[in-house]
Amino acid sequence: MHYQLYYWTGIQGRGEFVRLALEDAGADYTDVAREQGDAVMDTFLDGQEDGARPFAPPFLKAGRVVVAHVANILHYLGPPLGLVPGAESRRVQALQLQLSVTDLVAEVHDTHHPIASGLYYEDQKDEARRRAEDLRENRLPKFLGYFEDVIEQGGGLHPLREHSYVDLSLFQVAAGLDYMFPRRMQTLWPRLPKLHALKARVEQRPRIAAYLASERRLAFNTSGIFRHYPELDAA
Repeated sequence: MHYQLYYWTGIQGRGEFVRLALEDAGADYTDVAREQGDAVMDTFLDGQEDGARPFAPPFLKAGRVVVAHVANILHYLGPPLGLVPGAESRRVQALQLQLSVTDLVAEVHDTHHPIASGLYYEDQKDEARRRAEDLRENRLPKFLGYFEDVIEQGGGLHPLREHSYVDLSLFQVAAGLDYMFPRRMQTLWPRLPKLHALKARVEQRPRIAAYLASERRLAFNTSGIFRHYPELDAA
């Protein structure tokens, strides 16, 4: 199967969670908007294409099938890419964990856009400082502590006792938070040894290592989800 991934150009964003799965599996795929520009997505978003109409990118086209939303895309890709256990109960567990990642990513985004997505960060900096403090002090320890416990319960190496797309998504979250809150994460990592070790293992997977070293892996920046504003970070 040749897959077509659609996501905004210039940022990693939510599309990176799907991209990591495709790269790790060595899948045959095209990053369509990077080749043709963001406007190529318009006909899908306007409902002019066959298949389910996506609300927003990322979405994936596989043959005639169109799948949107990161967790849904990974749930769809997991079996053919060998990135989820075979038992239905484990696939459901993977989806559950991925939806928890989705919740965390939404809170991360809302840290620098606490009032409205349509406003610039500079228009809501005071509110962002308050929101960032809560994320740093309360929400990150809760979310990351949960994932640490899940890895422990999964045998200490993986949330699902074997490598899966959840490992890749947790790597992306960990890498993003290291960029966004370098000082705060220095204080949190000693409490999260299994999650930190998982991040290191994913980085060393041959296809992921090659991808991270390639031009296909865009750098984190202040246009994506994980944004580094020094005034929002604290040890």
